[in-house]
Amino acid sequence: MTPDLTSSPHHHRRRADRRLVALGAAAAMTAATALAGVLLASTEAAAGTLSGSFYRDPTSGVNQWLAANPNDSRASLISQRIGSQPQARWFANYNLSTIQSQVTSYVNAANSVNQIPVLVPYMLPNRDCGGASAGGAPTISAYRTWIDSFAAGLGTRTAVIILEPDSLALQTCLSSSDKADRNSALSYAVTKFKQVNSNAKVYLDAGHSAWNSASDTASRLQAAGVSNAAGFYSNASNFRWTADEVNFGRNVLNALGNGNLHQVIDTARNGKGPLGSEWCDPSGRGTGQAPTTATNESTVDAFIWIKPPGEADGCAASAGQFVPDLAYSLAQNGIVTSPPPSPSTVPSPSVSPSRSASPSPSAPPSPSASPSTPPSPSPSASQGTGACSVSYKVDSQWNNGFVASVVITNRGPAITSWTLTWTYGGNQAVTNAWNATVTASGANVTARNVAHNGSIATNGTASFGFQATYSGTNTNPTAFKLNNVTCS
Repeated sequence: MTPDLTSSPHHHRRRADRRLVALGAAAAMTAATALAGVLLASTEAAAGTLSGSFYRDPTSGVNQWLAANPNDSRASLISQRIGSQPQARWFANYNLSTIQSQVTSYVNAANSVNQIPVLVPYMLPNRDCGGASAGGAPTISAYRTWIDSFAAGLGTRTAVIILEPDSLALQTCLSSSDKADRNSALSYAVTKFKQVNSNAKVYLDAGHSAWNSASDTASRLQAAGVSNAAGFYSNASNFRWTADEVNFGRNVLNALGNGNLHQVIDTARNGKGPLGSEWCDPSGRGTGQAPTTATNESTVDAFIWIKPPGEADGCAASAGQFVPDLAYSLAQNGIVTSPPPSPSTVPSPSVSPSRSASPSPSAPPSPSASPSTPPSPSPSASQGTGACSVSYKVDSQWNNGFVASVVITNRGPAITSWTLTWTYGGNQAVTNAWNATVTASGANVTARNVAHNGSIATNGTASFGFQATYSGTNTNPTAFKLNNVTCS
């Protein structure tokens, strides 16, 4: 599948706060809080200033993959729990000549089925502080021009705009003048969107409940012109519990002292909560509450899937790339939700005029904890009597670390579990893996399947990935063996 580079999010690092100020709140979380987060979102009562149903885009990354892989064993569950749900569309490429038509096309598609489009402009200069989603417009002036074209495509009906993730919570790389320029650009964008479409509901970046304090967040929002917006969003591309985000949002609103403002929360991947402070494709997470405006919380306009589940953060694959194994794991572990109503039954959204200290950007991602699924028992020799081949690829590399992906092709009889071994010629050490349990003894590495990918049919494949460190030369491994049989 060729990704739609005009809309696929080429992002993005969403850091977890490691400061002691956040630890007190984190320590107070219990299983009861997790349950509260689910119950909070399960009521039918509406809240906030939005009503209606969000747009489910049939051309999203997950739905493109589902259309191309209808017979994949993972497709049914991914379709039921992810493909069926509305998700935000990211606009992340500097495409000045086409951005207006792209926005118009997306908004018109949503309008045609009486649903609310959710758009994510992601184009500020120096976005992500040079991290996995580095890029953006070349200058602040160019950004304003891009915003003008973006706004021209919004139409006149209700549209939700999630403006520039990380723009306010992550500013460690900015000088004082850079911050002033960014605040001015964000304020300009809010004003422009409202001038063009009075029904546009614009929300600014508030990070998440374990990043910056509520008072600090409020100050950043005020400086960026939140008083002219609908409010702010939190938890974008992170995994914090919904209940934590609601409480955090209330504290931010109290600090702002503006009763006209509200919050939206990204619930795309918080069905199991966070894995400590790990933000980069952590294992064992699950999809959260389905997108809805029925939040039963007067300060919360909506729960929205801002980060499309299954799209990588930059460790399992390039940031923004759809990875079916990630989607399948999130679907397996997620909250079971019903598909949204069909377009013919959705009310028109147009009737209402009114919706941690971060690690250094140059540092490699922190390794996540070991996968939550225990390794399968070692396979018997009878399961590995045929040939095999292995594709090993370094997806990204930095000064002392790298991310690699491995695809196993079974050329022999079908197997029900597998162990893959190889030997490194250099000084490499695996620190984190997904879709496999990986251990090492010196230069010898062993990868074992997890629960969902142990069976490989004849000529079938299984894939996994990992993060590692190295020194000297990052040489490719040798002597791959699948269940003790040498692979090509």
